[in-house]
Amino acid sequence: MRYRTIGTDARTRREVSVLSLGAMRMGTLTDEATSFAILDRYAEAGGTFIDTSNNYAFWVDGTQGGESEQLLGRWRRSRGVGDEIVVATKLGARPTSPSTGFSRDIEGLSAKVIRESAERSRENLGVEKLDLLYAHVQDRQVPLAETVEAFGELVTEGTVGLLGVSNHWAWQVERARALAASAGLPGYDVLQYHHSYLRQRTDLPSLRSPDGREGIMAGDLLSYLRAEPSLVPVAYSPLLGGAYSRADRPLGPEFDHPGTTARREALRKVAEETGATPGQVVLAWLLGGDVPVVPLVGASSVAQLDESLAAVDLELTPQQRELLDSTH
Repeated sequence: MRYRTIGTDARTRREVSVLSLGAMRMGTLTDEATSFAILDRYAEAGGTFIDTSNNYAFWVDGTQGGESEQLLGRWRRSRGVGDEIVVATKLGARPTSPSTGFSRDIEGLSAKVIRESAERSRENLGVEKLDLLYAHVQDRQVPLAETVEAFGELVTEGTVGLLGVSNHWAWQVERARALAASAGLPGYDVLQYHHSYLRQRTDLPSLRSPDGREGIMAGDLLSYLRAEPSLVPVAYSPLLGGAYSRADRPLGPEFDHPGTTARREALRKVAEETGATPGQVVLAWLLGGDVPVVPLVGASSVAQLDESLAAVDLELTPQQRELLDSTH
């Protein structure tokens, strides 16, 4: 395993593995015994960066979420896990009442919600301090300054270590960080967005925005990350739910453009040259790019996790990377 630093403040920064494990389905679609086996294997391989959210996975059984956090809490207690494992969680997208579908009726990012939700997550995970806490989705109904202040207060109080942001426009991230800096408060250090080798269209409206899909690591965000190298990008769904290797996992309409065919062909060539799977090439491409990304991978079995772990040691040649980068 390899490691990198997250956080810009020497008092709160952490070393984490370059491959993060997503626990979204653990406690619901992935049963406890299998989840524990996956978590054990990840820790055994040197993995130290686990990701969840306070709303995972409400849509499975019609709840408000919390099943994933609670399972991780049970795993931590049963294995005696301490500070060596960084567990990141998110708040803001938890439904306000039990639900089986995504809607606009979510808790949001008010100061009251942030404090109450952070406390609930600490209880679920069984920790005194949340290692990394994300603003999961944007909230246009709450002043950004209120959100920034509420998150910053949790860090200064010692109940949260690092802050992150997900599914916000790049201008919102920059404005929030500027507000935090001007107030002398901790700001967002980690940015979690969808990112993979195949590119999504960014013009399709999303549930929460008519302007397009705000959760994609598109050109404006990549440019921002190049200008702010201390920020750490985390890529969720980098393997597109298995679509790189499984015919029964078709791509959605957001990938319906000419670049998808060309990039798939480039990926096939590199996979053949390396003897690796397409998914492993995608992860290696993310890990070694000019903007190094932490891939956030899910797994429903130990075998799936082992395939992703092997990508950490896959080194692409300059020629292979040039082929992948230059194909559009």
